[in-house]
Amino acid sequence: MEDKDKKQAENLLAEAAEAGKMSYSPYSHFTVGAALLCADGEIVTAANVENRSYGLTICAERSAIVKAVSMGKREFSALAVYCGKADYPVSPCGACRQVISEFCDRDMPVYFSGKDAADRVETTVGELFPFDALDEMKNGKYSL
Repeated sequence: MEDKDKKQAENLLAEAAEAGKMSYSPYSHFTVGAALLCADGEIVTAANVENRSYGLTICAERSAIVKAVSMGKREFSALAVYCGKADYPVSPCGACRQVISEFCDRDMPVYFSGKDAADRVETTVGELFPFDALDEMKNGKYSL
């Protein structure tokens, strides 16, 4: 990993860790923060927000993307996810992967970690979600 990319990962994970402090997680106590780097250089952060009906819980990753899209942002450069109470890097869930793939290019970097941000996984959207039919539709391989 180049120094520039390493710095980007470290910066975004620090932003995500700070965002995780705003987590509303009274049931699981599993705090998560996300930092989404927009193409214009702005970083949009968010935290997970639980609900006693677990299916209505909003993950930090989806929250950051929806927040950015609501601000008019449509182009993104990188995403970091920090799980402050996990002993190991925790990847985005399936629902988050689906939303990430809707708005982010397959080659966009994704970083995720547990409480030790130095112990992180560095991957891409395409590696997280390798058989994305939406990507194929966007490229004209299939149509609706």
